[in-house]
Amino acid sequence: MAATTYELLKLHITPEKFYVEACDDGADDVLIIDRVSTEVTLSVKKDIPPSAVTRPIFGILGTIHLVAGNYLIVITKKIKIGEFFNHVIWKATDFDILSYKKTMLHLTDIQLQDNKTFLAMINHVLNVDGYYFSTTYDLTHTLQRLSNTSPEFQEMSLLERADQRFVWNGHLLRELSAQPEVHRFALPVLHGFITMHSCSVNGKYFDWILISRRSCFRAGVRYYVRGIDSEGHAANFVETEQIVHYNGSKASFVQTRGSIPVFWSQRPNLKYKPRPQINKVANHMDGFQRHFDSQVIIYGKQIIINLVNQKGSEKPLEQAFATMVSSLANGMIRYVAFDFHKECKHMRWDRLNILLDRVAEMQDELSYFLVDSTGKVVTNQEGVFRSNCMDCLDRTNVIQSLLARRSLQAQLQRLGVLHVGQKLEEQDEFEKIYKNAWADNANACAKQYAGTGALKTDFTRTGKRTQLGLFKDGWNSLVRYYKNNFSDGFRQLPIIMVVAFSMCIICLLMAGDTWTETLAYVLFWGVASVGTFFIILYNGKDFVDAPRLVQKEKID
Repeated sequence: MAATTYELLKLHITPEKFYVEACDDGADDVLIIDRVSTEVTLSVKKDIPPSAVTRPIFGILGTIHLVAGNYLIVITKKIKIGEFFNHVIWKATDFDILSYKKTMLHLTDIQLQDNKTFLAMINHVLNVDGYYFSTTYDLTHTLQRLSNTSPEFQEMSLLERADQRFVWNGHLLRELSAQPEVHRFALPVLHGFITMHSCSVNGKYFDWILISRRSCFRAGVRYYVRGIDSEGHAANFVETEQIVHYNGSKASFVQTRGSIPVFWSQRPNLKYKPRPQINKVANHMDGFQRHFDSQVIIYGKQIIINLVNQKGSEKPLEQAFATMVSSLANGMIRYVAFDFHKECKHMRWDRLNILLDRVAEMQDELSYFLVDSTGKVVTNQEGVFRSNCMDCLDRTNVIQSLLARRSLQAQLQRLGVLHVGQKLEEQDEFEKIYKNAWADNANACAKQYAGTGALKTDFTRTGKRTQLGLFKDGWNSLVRYYKNNFSDGFRQLPIIMVVAFSMCIICLLMAGDTWTETLAYVLFWGVASVGTFFIILYNGKDFVDAPRLVQKEKID
């Protein structure tokens, strides 16, 4: 079976069945889904009834069971992101959720309302930007993993061979995955971020690609999902790969991020920063070891960069992480603590070079993956930097972008794109592309986990910390505060916006040497008081940001 899925599809609907027709050249397959028995079978085009209502679709996301029964989720719109080694990469931008049932008369009023609520939740999740797919290329694996595969692996279907950590619709495809004969209709979908750019340095053209793969295990949003689970899966785990393609040669550099891998929580309680709570009875070493055992098997050496504060409420987490690494005593794991906020306070972001210099030799040891134009592997990446802050978003992305640039500098010199002694940051046109792409990556990961764009992207985009950037960070922090404490995904926030805007004006009028700190405090405490109003208004209901959660890894 070829490692492709059908690209051109038509959905034919009758009261009894869904018919998904493969329209690729030479294809005669039709996937039939019985709307009554839910049975899935494979047939041919002649079996499609002429009376069926027909529409084009671009992929099957899968099926889900709700109160009313089964639903089929299909991709109805897509946009082209670019081409990846002659493989087209798409972003899914719109979906449709189709009920197997012809009516809802079998539901009570309460069931009808519950079903409506679940549908709204699913729609909300599908509206979160960042679903990518290819019908011909395996997006779930890095270049290095793909280079180390057997011919049998290459012949497997995309669904069978995919890294299940990054197949966000794996649970929805469970019925199709059980039947190998229909796998060409089963489209693995990645959640995260992908950007591709054709670049030129010294008149030499190369493709530069950035891919962030977000794990579907221990999925959820910021304050509701922290730490690890019993299987060792870390919250907000993301694998980011930077790729260069020049003159037939390919190079990549992989990094990971993930929540501090112990059992801890940080439930919202109207405070701007709820105090993290480390579980006092859990077997932390068991989950910690499971996490790093799998990381070492997949990636090799682990260079941990822990960017959390080494004082205040974050200090116990830094100490716990350091203690666990020391207790594990695994030679494949090294620990580097760097108090990002302390080192870079007063806008001293140049001090990030202290960290880069500290890990430079380690990075050289890890190396990067490089395969030449003949397909010969020149170097392998021997391990990864595993970075984290509290959210694994803002501070983490800044550091990852700097480490990736250092690797890219070495790769482009080795490939002959950069001259000896030439610095990548001196290439103004490419630097603009590079910085904006990493800032866009930060925003995508942040929106998926925290519900807003990332903080500190002014530094990622420009290399400088700016007053406007601080202001935007204050605004994003405000919105995060609201979402974490009050949002149920269905309500707007006009009162919040009015109050926030008023507080911004007050802060601007009070501007001085410490105006940004004043802005932050007034914004946060102003919203906290409005939050109290919301609690009273809603009679103390516990609002959980369920539509962004996809709690317990998958919705069923």
